[in-house]
Amino acid sequence: MTNRKNSRTNRRWFILLIGVILLIVLAVLGRMAVYHVGATPFSHVPLESGNIEVPTARTLEWQDRSETTDRLLEHWAKHSLGEWKTDGKVGAPRALMGRFLLKRDLEAANAYLLSVTPWGKAGSTWERHPEGDYDFTLAGLTPILFLFGDQPDVLYPKTREHLLKVLLPLEGGEPLVMVPRTLGLVRDTENHLLMTEGSRYLKNRWLALHGSQRPVHDNVANSLEAWLLNLLEELRTAGLYEFNSIPYEGYTLTAVLNLEAFGSEAVQQAARDLLDQLNWNYALGSLGFRRFPPFRRQPKHADDTGLTGDRHAALIKSWVSLLPSAPGNIEVTESHHVGLWACWSPYRLPDKVAQWILEKPNEYYVQIGHGSRSSPEIYSGGPGYLLTAGGVYRRTRSLLVARPITLILDDDDATDLSQVLHLSGPGDDYRQWNNTGVWRDFAVTGGPVSIPQNWFPDAKGKTWKVYRRGKDQCVAVHSSTHLGVVHLTRSSNPQAVLEAVEKANSDNDALRHSFHQPGGSRIDYDTGASCNRWVIERIDGMPVDRRFDAWPRLQGEGVNETK
Repeated sequence: MTNRKNSRTNRRWFILLIGVILLIVLAVLGRMAVYHVGATPFSHVPLESGNIEVPTARTLEWQDRSETTDRLLEHWAKHSLGEWKTDGKVGAPRALMGRFLLKRDLEAANAYLLSVTPWGKAGSTWERHPEGDYDFTLAGLTPILFLFGDQPDVLYPKTREHLLKVLLPLEGGEPLVMVPRTLGLVRDTENHLLMTEGSRYLKNRWLALHGSQRPVHDNVANSLEAWLLNLLEELRTAGLYEFNSIPYEGYTLTAVLNLEAFGSEAVQQAARDLLDQLNWNYALGSLGFRRFPPFRRQPKHADDTGLTGDRHAALIKSWVSLLPSAPGNIEVTESHHVGLWACWSPYRLPDKVAQWILEKPNEYYVQIGHGSRSSPEIYSGGPGYLLTAGGVYRRTRSLLVARPITLILDDDDATDLSQVLHLSGPGDDYRQWNNTGVWRDFAVTGGPVSIPQNWFPDAKGKTWKVYRRGKDQCVAVHSSTHLGVVHLTRSSNPQAVLEAVEKANSDNDALRHSFHQPGGSRIDYDTGASCNRWVIERIDGMPVDRRFDAWPRLQGEGVNETK
């Protein structure tokens, strides 16, 4: 009896001790570490691939340079090298790269590199690791080593040795997986892992290719290549956790481009497969280099309203400018630090991806799954238009930003959210939104529809307005305080569209949960759906799969059928 009592007492003391330790750990880690817990997934769970294939065929003869890439190179070749401690993270490595690529100011560039030492350490920055983020610099300097390390008249031998021995300090096979000084409890983010370990891997590879026999530089023997291949496969099969992230996606893409350019054959292929998938997603979710999808990280960018501020777009524009029959006047106006990679990287878009970026050949509908506790991307598009779901907020830890549902048109020349039709959901706080209510040529949300100032209705009824856009695109809109409905149709007769929509949806009370497409489907929806359910409930009376946490990476219609 006494032993049992002692055992219970010991258990209580043990539980109390664990609780005290957890409180101490949280106090030590601080709020920044807690934020980083939300910036990484619990685990990478592979998703089904879905019924849409990722294009990989490449038959086009791409140009090596264009006016667009020339302007990017000039931008960076003229950019001040700046102070290493303040500009060494992003600006200085790119200013150096611009000079080396154009073979300009080589004396000054070499002298600058020889004069500096690491300004920080790899891994995420937070209050107990304020000197972090040096991996941004590593990812910017590593291409310089590979591109010019065997050109002693460009990168001087003494500079190259300083680069290898001082400025690129990471080598060996032990990856830095956890955020420094978090007691090994917080995994670092995707962009940091790729920049840090991609740079470590490539330094090992450079040394091995240039005569090192040390096992520490053998990426196969030290297991770093296997670790890196596993990471790339996780990102391909589970999708980026930091999807569409502002600004991190740009750094993820450039780190993967480093691997695609300089890695072993296996690493190059894995990196190319991931890039192909990400660029295909971009092609399906953009129109005229504009897009406005939901994203994860950083919530402080929730108020960004630009349609062209996507970091991915700088690379896409630069690649497209290299097409054999590229459209003219492609200008990279933002994210020059990302677009620079297209000026030297050997990666080129698959044929079909390039085609769909330039022009949507037919109408299509796609859903992109991002896994558990995430938000899907949903697009309905076709020649001249793109309807984008704004996603859904999934509480604080998710770091998800739900955005307005948007309609982008070829002929609107819009560059800001205010210039396009959009549906924001109830209220002004995205944390209250489930803006997943997009179906084929249809959108619904629990808030009003915002109409651009230069739009005027071509037909108007009691509760519907129809706007004719272009030659044969009509946009029917119902808007009230707690309900917004948009229906797109190919027609040049707005009055006929209005009459058809009103006839098919004569009961305004029924419209709160159901819409009939004239001559088409009946769509049932719940604008108050919980944050883990798709707003759409049924199509023609048939239940749909609303559990978007389990949606495949890419599924839909109207994509595989095209050539």
